[in-house]
Amino acid sequence: MKTPGLYGLVAEFEHHEELLEATGTAHRAGYRRMDCFAPFPVEGLPEALGRKRSRMPAIFLTGGILGGAGAYFMEWYANVISYPLNIGGRPFHSWPSFIPITFELTVLGAALAGFFGSLALNGLPRLHHPIFGVPGFERASVDRFFLCIEAVDPQFDPAGTRRFLESLHPSRVEEALA
Repeated sequence: MKTPGLYGLVAEFEHHEELLEATGTAHRAGYRRMDCFAPFPVEGLPEALGRKRSRMPAIFLTGGILGGAGAYFMEWYANVISYPLNIGGRPFHSWPSFIPITFELTVLGAALAGFFGSLALNGLPRLHHPIFGVPGFERASVDRFFLCIEAVDPQFDPAGTRRFLESLHPSRVEEALA
């Protein structure tokens, strides 16, 4: 049940252990559309959120394979089909001479795929996020820890979710307006 104009409810915690425990409790309670914000990486937080493994390694591998295969094909086509030159008696398909360019374009393909894949998976570019309007959220990059349960979560009920978050003993609970 989505409440018009409400992005979600945000609980603020003073210590990362509290955030980790609260996130695990929220996940066990059935909340799935939630996110955490912390000034440093908290070990175990992705697992507490119920996150699956990242698709980034597969994106990097695919980009690298496509870049390398494309480079090798380009060199093979240019030297064997398009413009064959017999220089010094070497064969037209001299694969050792193709290796440096193939390697470079493999790295370039992987890097570009990783860059654009990261932008796509993170939903970027996003110039404004509703959670930025929560009073005190700027401390998420300094010394505070935040748990946000989004209003699009199937379990979300404004009053019930607020009571649930308050039962986790945060410093405060605020609304994030869309």
